[in-house]
Amino acid sequence: MNVEVFIMNNKLQAKDLINLGLFTVLYFVIGCCVAIPIGFVPIFLPVLGSLWSLITGIPFMLFLTRVKKFGMVTIMGVLSGLLMGLTGMGFWGVPMGLIFGLLGDLILKSGDYKSAKKSILGYAVFSLWMVGTYIPMYFMVEDSWASFAASFGEEYADRVMAVMPMWSIILVVAGILVFAILGGLLGKTLLKKHFAKAGIA
Repeated sequence: MNVEVFIMNNKLQAKDLINLGLFTVLYFVIGCCVAIPIGFVPIFLPVLGSLWSLITGIPFMLFLTRVKKFGMVTIMGVLSGLLMGLTGMGFWGVPMGLIFGLLGDLILKSGDYKSAKKSILGYAVFSLWMVGTYIPMYFMVEDSWASFAASFGEEYADRVMAVMPMWSIILVVAGILVFAILGGLLGKTLLKKHFAKAGIA
């Protein structure tokens, strides 16, 4: 009976799914407010993931005040990757969302979804799903060039490839992690009352 009660208490309910859907859309829309304007400038592409993880720290931290069950962050990662794919950035964000969403969930669960430090760390790890949008540019260069050229012209495609040498993937990953931590700290500071109400300390 105790096992059945545990399963029922940890099963995602309609309210959880509604929160998941609303906050995924909010997270993605706010991220796109940064990505769309600067995405047209090739030189900014390497830092796009960093800026995304910085500004989306606020809605994600608010989301965590509603998260008490394992799996919500994982699903959000997959949905974010899917939405990114539908915008034309490729679907590598889906498996990356699954992997880093799951890792983020595990970190949050280890703190019983009540640890502020693990909330920030979990968000930083979750944010690495964004690396999926960069995979084609680093490992499928010719296809990426052709795709950019078809959409924005050959000059744009040449400039994108010029600012994305293979070694820069290290900076992309590091930038996402660092700026996600900053975004998480910013969100925690701005949402102090929400964190206290949710019992996150």
